[in-house]
Amino acid sequence: MNRSQAPLLHIESLFATVQEKPILKGVDLTVGAGQVHAIMGPNGSGKTTLAKVLAGHPDYQITEGSIRYNGHDTSTWSPEKCAWQGIFLGFQYPVAIPGVSNAQFLRASLNALRKRQGQQPLDAVDFLKITKEKMAMLGMAESLLTRSVNEGFSGGEKKRNEILQMLLLEPRLAILDETDSGLDIDALKIVAQGVNALRNASRSIILITHYQRLLDYIEPDYIHVLSEGKIVHSGDKLLAQTLEAKGYSWLSEAQHVDG
Repeated sequence: MNRSQAPLLHIESLFATVQEKPILKGVDLTVGAGQVHAIMGPNGSGKTTLAKVLAGHPDYQITEGSIRYNGHDTSTWSPEKCAWQGIFLGFQYPVAIPGVSNAQFLRASLNALRKRQGQQPLDAVDFLKITKEKMAMLGMAESLLTRSVNEGFSGGEKKRNEILQMLLLEPRLAILDETDSGLDIDALKIVAQGVNALRNASRSIILITHYQRLLDYIEPDYIHVLSEGKIVHSGDKLLAQTLEAKGYSWLSEAQHVDG
């Protein structure tokens, strides 16, 4: 297989710990360019750990296995290098940064990335023009730009702000950790619209979710169930409907793992 045919992300027999506690216990996953993969599973199964390992979080240690992204081994990459190389993580619980305006944060992030890519930084005028266009797409009030990052934001505003960051940074691999949690149906549709706007043939998306409803608006190519630190079942979009109806207990009776 030549480089152009290689998957964007290939995870093989991945084991990882946090504070010396084993969480991931042999994850295998291959994500092709342009594909959307949804990862579902019970609480405590390792979904957020997988997201943070992929983004280079220093508190999570890879003990076995490998992650190859765009042909490169990422096991020693810092969060900064992951971001520079086009990996984006949308947090389950976005943190507030008091004293730093949303506009300052977003512009600094975008210009740091542009610098690494050999592009000229955006001045304030051009940045605001681009950002306000994307905010309008997400139904975000422009006043959020002058407020401290996520400080006093509602749950929906925080999640829309994560999608705004993603739209500005245009990652090759976007990992969205329960972006749908805490959203009402109208906000969910708007967030899904933002995610769908980013889909193209070279960009891949991993959606971590508990609920089938998100997948009504962002149609995945594949769905995987993560349980006890490994992927125990995979399927197409119909799998989410089965999980919604039956829960996860029926999977424990399965004697095989679908590829």
